Order: sequence, then C-alpha cells, then structure tokens
Amino acid sequence: MTCHKIEPLDPDKIKTNLNTNRIGREILVYNRTSSTNDIARRYAEDSNNDGLVIFAEEQTAGRGRAGNKWHSNRSDGILCSILLTADKTNPELLSLACAVAVAEAIGKPTGSRLKIKWPNDIMLNGKKVAGILLEAKPSNSGNIYIVGIGINCHQQKNDFPAELQQIATSIDIESQSVADRIRLAKRLVCSLDHWLETANKNKKEVTDRWYELSYQLDHRVTLLFNGKKFTGNCIGIDPEKGLILQLDTGGIRMFDAAHTTIAK
Repeated sequence: MTCHKIEPLDPDKIKTNLNTNRIGREILVYNRTSSTNDIARRYAEDSNNDGLVIFAEEQTAGRGRAGNKWHSNRSDGILCSILLTADKTNPELLSLACAVAVAEAIGKPTGSRLKIKWPNDIMLNGKKVAGILLEAKPSNSGNIYIVGIGINCHQQKNDFPAELQQIATSIDIESQSVADRIRLAKRLVCSLDHWLETANKNKKEVTDRWYELSYQLDHRVTLLFNGKKFTGNCIGIDPEKGLILQLDTGGIRMFDAAHTTIAK
C-alpha cells in the first residue's frame, strides 16, 4: 500500500474556476459505489444531465473493456464517468476524442513518453496508466453515451495484481512524485470539454492529434475481430470506421473499436 497523504476529491474544489461550456456543469463525488458508469445510467433519462461528471473514491465493481475488472485501491486514482445525452458524434470519433483528452490531461511527467494505444489505453513509458470504457445506451433520440475513465495516480508496483505489475503503471511511479488528483480532475474535465467540442466541429483536428500520440501507427499490430485474428501494419485511423491495417495477407481493412481488441 502507498503511504502518501491522500486529499479527497472535492466537487467544489474541482468546479472552482472551471471554465467549461458543457462538461462538468454538474460534478458529483461518491465515497464508494459499484461503478460510476452504473450511476451515470441512472441519470441518463434526463437530457438536462448532459455533461454530468461523476467521480468515486472507490469502486467495488469497476470494469474495463471485454469484461475486465479495473483495479484501484481507495483514493489511488481518478475513477469517473461522463454522461453525454446530446451528442451526435459517432462512437469511433468519440473514442478518439476521449483518448486524446485523457492523454492531454495527464500530460507528460518528467522524462515520460505518453502515447495512446488504440482503442482505449493511455500508455506512459510503454505501460498502461489509464483506460477508457465507452458505453452506449439507446434512447428515442439516438444513442446516449457514458464515458468511463480510470487513471492510475498513486499506485506503487505492489498495489497492482501480480499479472499486471509488468504492464501497468501510475503517474506517481513515472514522475517519482505525488500526483495532485484535484488538479488532474480539473484538467481532465477541461480537456474533455475542449476535445468533445472539437470532435463536433473539426474531426480532422482530433485525428491529427491522435496520429501524433499514437502507440501503434506505422507498427505491426495483431487484432482480434469477432473471434478471428488479423495481423498487419497500422497505416492510419478512420474517424468513422476505426483502425486501418495493411494486412499481411494482402489488402487494407478497417476495424471498429466496438468489435475489436488488441491481441496479447
């Protein structure tokens, strides 16, 4: 366990001087909950809750993609969900925008190399420091999106399960300092507000920034798509159809995030 002094997340401190148009108009902080995404679903029926941000100090059933569990000790990270009830952005572009937003919110701790590993991982020095889970909820007016985000802040190596200790990291580990979670929460809300607005106005700006931060661009990638394995060179991203591979077997194919995972 870590031995730093923990400052609890405070919605009033996060909202102080928070200059956003949409995201963070209302901010809730839960002491303990099953999953912030589950809470967001309860608020999803009211369109007035668009932009709601829900943080939790502790999750008892936090989840990642493909049914994986999100591991975080109490107050060791940023655990949050953003509710989007009025968004016309397609899920592929939304996923790219959120990844860019999370990456820019984390920034680059001294000496660290920060990258986006498609579709939903943020990497520091080649290890996972954050993940994003995008869930869609059908409604009469189209899809409602819930964006779940987990950022590792205070974890030390032994705080991770044994199977994750070689592939996961935290901001504290990479920066050799103690992350300020309230400042990080403020940066995250502001960054999401900016990049989600940008996605609605100029998707090329989103994809260009994604290219700059991409972990896989111009590298060989093996994907699992609907139970089948595909290997090739990553040559780009389509904001509507997903990752673009030049396949080893010939031809070019696009893979959407909803049905694709990176093979281990």
